[in-house]
Amino acid sequence: MLEDYFRQYGLIAIFTAIAVILPGSLLVVSWLLSFLRIRPSKPNDVKRSPYECGMELIGDRWPQFNFRYYMFAILFVVFDVETIFIYPWAVQFKQLGFFAFAEMLVFILILVIGWAYAWNHKALEWR
Repeated sequence: MLEDYFRQYGLIAIFTAIAVILPGSLLVVSWLLSFLRIRPSKPNDVKRSPYECGMELIGDRWPQFNFRYYMFAILFVVFDVETIFIYPWAVQFKQLGFFAFAEMLVFILILVIGWAYAWNHKALEWR
């Protein structure tokens, strides 16, 4: 039984090593090939310009976006993903019993506290 346990984690370790070594080695090989001039490198102003929906950039820098857009997007993703966790519970509600119901009440309470915290700090207002 202990041998099976280590074999399963050994497979995870092998896959993790492959996932780290393969991209890293490809980046190193590409970097080395640039010294041998096998990899093409012909930079120009068009290639260095930022691409944004096919429109040319107006001005010198990237425009600065308001942080509230990012904060609102992060809050949406967090609460949206959390509601996805409720779906499997709702499907198996009758078979789970009272303990699972109590756990879901705690889970929803944590979500409500997070929502109240975001509302209290005015993270959901656009102003």
